[in-house]
Amino acid sequence: MQPVIVENIVQNYRIKKAVVEALKGVSFAVERGEIFGLIGPDGAGKTSLFRILTTVLLAESGTASVDGFDVVKDYKQIRHRIGYMPGKFSLYQDLSVQENLEFFATIFNTSIEENYDLIKEIYQQIEPFKTRRAGQLSGGMKQKLALCCALIHKPSVLFLDEPTTGVDAVSRKEFWEMLHRLKLEGITILVSTAYMDEAGLCDRVALIQKGEILSVNTPKGIISGFKKPLWAVKANEMFKLMNAIKEDPSVESCYPFGQFHHVVFKTPENSREKLEKTAKEGNFTGVEISPIEPNIEDCFMALMNH
Repeated sequence: MQPVIVENIVQNYRIKKAVVEALKGVSFAVERGEIFGLIGPDGAGKTSLFRILTTVLLAESGTASVDGFDVVKDYKQIRHRIGYMPGKFSLYQDLSVQENLEFFATIFNTSIEENYDLIKEIYQQIEPFKTRRAGQLSGGMKQKLALCCALIHKPSVLFLDEPTTGVDAVSRKEFWEMLHRLKLEGITILVSTAYMDEAGLCDRVALIQKGEILSVNTPKGIISGFKKPLWAVKANEMFKLMNAIKEDPSVESCYPFGQFHHVVFKTPENSREKLEKTAKEGNFTGVEISPIEPNIEDCFMALMNH
């Protein structure tokens, strides 16, 4: 049985008199023992979905199950089987590292010793600070403590809501290495992130935008679905260049990406010539034009434009 099944989940919020559609009939299933990524920008619906799956929020309609248990009828069983790390650091700031961990172990009728092997590799990195208050830890240390607290009862499914937001690049890399080691323990991991580069670290991903799933596939599968040639273009006058490219009716999309603009044409014919013509007519300087391979973010932009 698949450990997470989501079927047609709808969630709306009423803000003043307006209705905001947070989730619009979301469906997907997660395989046992995989790292499944929910990838999308802020406001895409990731946190709402995680709150429903961790039994913190009731969906307006649709059904979902975790480890074979219904998120509404069997919420108590689910809470004993999952680990949940919310996006905002939610441990007790005034308790020490050790006290937080002991508290969460006690809630689940276990002890640090009982499941120490599972958290050992992570906990050893924060153990030198075990008497320090949680609120005084750095971002990377808080993240490791929160992960230890989510794992202390040996959950079968782990939910991590934007765990690397606001964390430095080194801590982000370390965190993903930890997740891949946890996967070897047979834990199913659902992780949400707004960082597109983290999609490639998942076994499969669901791209989500404005409450809708755009695609569910392996990272390679999503990239292989990008069929049109992609061009990287730059000049000294980048903003003016983007406007000039967008004026060409044969251009499907043009968006900034690092130091370049990524450009896709509706049809592949004469793409380079068209870009060269735009550059020449606009008297742009320092022009560079080259074909490139798409990444997940390019695929996300293409799916959004359809």
